[in-house]
Amino acid sequence: MPRIAGLTPFTKADTPEKDSALADSNWHSEGEEDFASKPPGEQIKRRLSGVEHPQAKKTPIWQSLTPMYIGIAGILSPDKTVMEIGLSIHDATYSVDFSVKHLHFANNEPNADEIATFVIQTIKDFSKQHLMKFVGAGVTSRLVEHSPNICGRLWRELDIVPIVFHVRSTQRLTPGRPVPKVDDQGFPVNPTGLLTPQPGEYGQKPAGITPPASNILSVAAGTAQTQAADASAPARPADEQADSAVRKAVLYFGPSGHNPRLTIGFRNEVEPDAGGRIRIVDSIEDYRSTVRDPTFNAVLHYAKILRDKKTKIAFFSSTPQGGGVALMRHALIRLLHLLGVEARWYIPSPSPAVFRTTKNNHNILQGVADASLRLTLPQQEQFTQWIEYNAKRYWLSEGGPLAAGGADVIFIDDPQMPGLIPLIRKARPEVPIIYRSHIEVRSDLIHINGSPQSEVWGYLWDRIQHADLFISHPVDKFVPDTVPIETVGLLPAATDWLDGLSKHLADWDIQYYMGIFRTLCSEIRMSKLHWPAREYIVQVARFDPAKGIPVVIDSFVKLRRKLDLKLPASQCPQLLICGHGAIDDPDASIIYSEVLALLETEEYAPYAADIVVMRIPPSDQILNALMSSAKIVLQLSSREGFEVKVSEAIHKGKPIIATRAGGIPLQVQHEKNGFLVDVGDSSAVAKHLYQLWTDPGLYKKMCDFAKQSVSDEVGTWGNAAVWMYLATKFAAGEKLKPNGKWLNDMMREDCGQPYKEGEPRLPRKVLVRPTAGGAPAPAAEYK
Repeated sequence: MPRIAGLTPFTKADTPEKDSALADSNWHSEGEEDFASKPPGEQIKRRLSGVEHPQAKKTPIWQSLTPMYIGIAGILSPDKTVMEIGLSIHDATYSVDFSVKHLHFANNEPNADEIATFVIQTIKDFSKQHLMKFVGAGVTSRLVEHSPNICGRLWRELDIVPIVFHVRSTQRLTPGRPVPKVDDQGFPVNPTGLLTPQPGEYGQKPAGITPPASNILSVAAGTAQTQAADASAPARPADEQADSAVRKAVLYFGPSGHNPRLTIGFRNEVEPDAGGRIRIVDSIEDYRSTVRDPTFNAVLHYAKILRDKKTKIAFFSSTPQGGGVALMRHALIRLLHLLGVEARWYIPSPSPAVFRTTKNNHNILQGVADASLRLTLPQQEQFTQWIEYNAKRYWLSEGGPLAAGGADVIFIDDPQMPGLIPLIRKARPEVPIIYRSHIEVRSDLIHINGSPQSEVWGYLWDRIQHADLFISHPVDKFVPDTVPIETVGLLPAATDWLDGLSKHLADWDIQYYMGIFRTLCSEIRMSKLHWPAREYIVQVARFDPAKGIPVVIDSFVKLRRKLDLKLPASQCPQLLICGHGAIDDPDASIIYSEVLALLETEEYAPYAADIVVMRIPPSDQILNALMSSAKIVLQLSSREGFEVKVSEAIHKGKPIIATRAGGIPLQVQHEKNGFLVDVGDSSAVAKHLYQLWTDPGLYKKMCDFAKQSVSDEVGTWGNAAVWMYLATKFAAGEKLKPNGKWLNDMMREDCGQPYKEGEPRLPRKVLVRPTAGGAPAPAAEYK
């Protein structure tokens, strides 16, 4: 008989003699069970794999992999020499297979690494035999207690999103608590036993609606108050616990793309990693290989101060997903929680009309909008009302982060959110407020009276001026002279080397994500990317008017015209232009359509079949796979803030060709890890592409240099150290006056970890402040 209802019966394997002596009333083992499903035959494997242009030599084979989920549980024997490990496989609809294995520890005592290695190897073997890709795992908390490093290894080595659940170890349902009562229609009868539902509240039966008998999400989340299991109750075998865990885990993934759902909690608080249930990092030691010792020590220094003083930090930005700010905040909050620092991140309720206005403001400030576009008075009023509504509804009320007793230090991101600053200043005059400006601001245009830029900046500065500190990207001309230089600090954007966008992906996982990409292309009849038979050049960026996409296409066509004179088309590169979208970016669809129209013009149509233009769903690993598999990376923005995608490409060892726009030149060492070109110079781009494509020695030299040339400043740890430094100082009542200095330098000096000779860091230059009439004047010098 199977131990999970609905599964195919199995033949029980012989149980080793050693196991029979271990069983007692508290550790009941029914022996080992192997997976029952059989691997696909060779004919099916051949159909699910393929080689483009089989006449080409040494062309890798790619395979189409089926996404699946897995539950993992472990039960330790009483004498602690054997662990029963249960694995349950789920196809997102129902459980389809399971196994039970007995792991005998080498030294007859539990070993965390042995457990993790055994589980990972078992999953890896099954995946390759059955052509499957496990995307998510439910892991029992008891197994994590015995193998604390298993979740991080599942994420790093198998690209599986691990979610930890408390799963009952006995057959008793919610020990010590009564079974909830329901009425004849399945509605809870006073489900909590604590409150009587009022009209319109949860538990009050709405007219004309018949719900399920139980709230499945509540069941999935488990109960935080589960009492100790009754020792006399029958034990649940490991495979049954694993099945319970995987059924819970599936609920945390969205309906398309097998991506974890975003979790937005009370008061519109973003809860990264499903409120901490998703565990892609086990401990701070997981980060040690990604950061140098001085930065690592600086983070620990400030984390201790913030923990000891119980400092509360709040971040505010416009969206939880899609842009660079959201990527940084997910990684930052994950790290701060791991360090025991109390930090929370809040977002407003989205408004399409307001986001259209804020995107217009963004384009105006960067100087890429139509000259007739203005921030009108009705739009200003709508913008102001939107932020006031969110503040009063979510954050200013009693118990909110902006109310009395709330956050001790407040950080405001995005030009969408400055309206919060005067509201905070009125409600809590004493609380420190730090504003971060993360886009390019055309200061030269702001100083022209009556210009669209001066109008937008005037509206924003009227609110930003009440902040205690103004953080800007470390780029000259980004800080208008209306901002007092003593309040200006410089800080670059950052990325996380362990998240799905930047971590190392195994070839097996790359095949899976490239297979998804092929499917996405075929669904909209986009040109086919012939990887791995043909290599390609990529630009990863949002579809934005400032990303220089027409220049990317023009550069590629010029390269192809040169290569066509000496190489067959099968040996020439393709071009891929791709990126995510964001809810606060309504321009993406417009620009995407414009790019497709451009490919139909007479000049570019002959090469359109080799140009792939795709908007990617919110999967970091798809973008990771596309950048990891590319030959060369482009970033040809006409206007830019910092664009940390440049450092992400360099970190992967990819030579990059990029424009001298915004913060890009700070990341590229010309002729060492890439090439810098003037904005719009497609001929120079084509020239450097030709060099890299036809000179293997130059290409390898740049690849090797790139991997070692990335500064800690653009990683999560270097970025987090600065935020914690600022929180420490401002919470203690200090009023920092950076005077245009790099905050990273100030932080490193303050904690006794100054930069050493040879340690990579971004170039330090002179901060230039535009004056009236556009003539630049140096405001501060930093080294």
